[in-house]
Order: sequence, then C-alpha cells, then structure tokens
Amino acid sequence: MYIEKIKEVLDEMGKVVVGQDKLLNRLLIGLFTGGHILLEGVPGLAKTLTINVMAKVLHLDFKRIQFTPDLLPADLIGTMIYKPKIGDYEVKKGPIFSNLILADEVNRSPAKVQSALLEAMQEKQVTIGDETFLLDRPFVVLATQNPVEQEGTYPLPEAQIDRFMMKVYVDYLDKAKELEVMRRMSDINYEYKIRAILNKEDIFAIQDNVNKVNISDTLERYIIELVFATRRPLDYGLREEARYIQFGVSPRATIYLNRAAKALAYLEGRDYVLPEDIKELAPDIMNHRILLNYEAEADGVRTTTIIDSILRKVAIG
Repeated sequence: MYIEKIKEVLDEMGKVVVGQDKLLNRLLIGLFTGGHILLEGVPGLAKTLTINVMAKVLHLDFKRIQFTPDLLPADLIGTMIYKPKIGDYEVKKGPIFSNLILADEVNRSPAKVQSALLEAMQEKQVTIGDETFLLDRPFVVLATQNPVEQEGTYPLPEAQIDRFMMKVYVDYLDKAKELEVMRRMSDINYEYKIRAILNKEDIFAIQDNVNKVNISDTLERYIIELVFATRRPLDYGLREEARYIQFGVSPRATIYLNRAAKALAYLEGRDYVLPEDIKELAPDIMNHRILLNYEAEADGVRTTTIIDSILRKVAIG
C-alpha cells in the first residue's frame, strides 16, 4: 500500500525537482528513520526547493532558517516576551517548532547557535525560560553547508556533526537535466502545483514498517566489521589507509547504517536488507565521521577514498 504511495511522492516531487534522485532518496530515508541530514553542495542546486516541495507533498510544516553570524539562539528556539497588559512573561516559540527544518548555511552561525540547534536535534525538546516543550513529530533537520566559501564561517565540531545521520554531497546536474531546468525556469510565469500524497499518520505507519524490515545476523556483523575497520584498519590489512585515519567512526554510524539500510530496502519494495543496501549507504553515513590527519590533507586523500577501500577489502560473513 505505502510503497505505491511513496512512488507517487517521488513522481509528484519529480514534477518540480529535476535530476536529484539520490537527494530525494536520502531525504526520505532520513524522514522514515528519524535521522537528520547534512547537505553539502554549491549554491543553486535546488536544495531549498527540494525540501520545500517535499514538505508540501508530505503535508508537513516547514520552516527555513537562514543562519548568519548575528543569529542568536532565541531567534531559533524562541524566547520569553514581557506582556504589559497581563503583567507577565509569555513564551514566543521560534521557527524550530516545525516538522521539517531547513538550516541554511549552518556553518555561518557561531557555536552557541549551532549548539542550540543540535541540542534540539538530539533531545527532540526545547527549554525556554523554566518551561520545556516537546517538538512536534516527525522532526527532521536538513542542514546545508557551502563547501566553496569558508571565510567567515564556523565549522561544526566533529562531536556535533556526528549527530547528523548522513552527510550527502549534492553535485551538479548533467547536461540533459540542466537543459530541462533551464527550459522550465526560463518561463517567467512558471508556477508549480503539487498535491499532498501522505500525512503524518502515514509517515508514522511507514516508520513502523521500516522498523520491521529484516536484517540477517550476517549483515549485522558486516556492519560491525565495516565500523571497526575505520577504527583498527591494520587488523583488516588496510596499511595504506591506516596512515591517514586519526579517528574512526562513532557508534552512531553502527546504529544509523542499520536503520538506513532497512529504510532503503523498504523503499526498494523489500522486507529484507541486502549487502548492496549497506554498501550504498556506507559513504553517506561514514564520510563525516572519519577524522583524517594532516598527512591525508597533504596527500589529497579524502574520506570517500578510505571508505571505498574498506568496502572493497572487508568481506561479508
């Protein structure tokens, strides 16, 4: 039942968003597993448009927050406002109280604002004054980073970036897709109309179905082996890679790889996980969790290269 609905969701979004199939897939995986997504890509690749359209198709509340150096935590979570008429303070909730949050250029705000966002992501609640408020479910943060401009930015610390389920690189479109975008958007009067396909109850039901997807003991152990290969590369014959890894991935990688593999299998119409599901998602889940040393930077080695080597050398079973 829901598999057909999900196909309708993708078709409906495809009427507006061109050539971002991987991005759409990863956003749905995050939504159906309660995982937050960090998107990295140059400006103009329809990241904001994609998330806005997804919110409408799924009938969810959506807020976009532009992170700037002068942003304050209160601008994000809300604050107490004095009301002279009642002679008391009243809570003014911030934009964090929504289902889908687009934190645009999250690395442009100082640490205290990033910390307020990441606390809400982790705890699913916000404290304003003496009151604590639970955030509405589902609650997913989709944060963007611009990899080109680094001047005037505040990079997320490794411990905080670890709270994102996946870091997804959004790349340029191919020629045919970009031609399609140009033709569509060159019409000054272009307007898109989309309909809502799913609602919150449907999303909760899909989350329950994803949770029931089977993953074998062999594949669970395979996830553990992949994770430990980042921490003890020499034990897996990864001598060259061991030179460059300063710290391996955290236990969150283990949990998220399991959850995401189940969600990917479900989106593919299966009730069981295949090794290919794990291999496909490992780069997105591990790339921001492996910390490389200065030697890797000097030699131009990236985390994606390390992950490719691990996937080639670590055997299943």
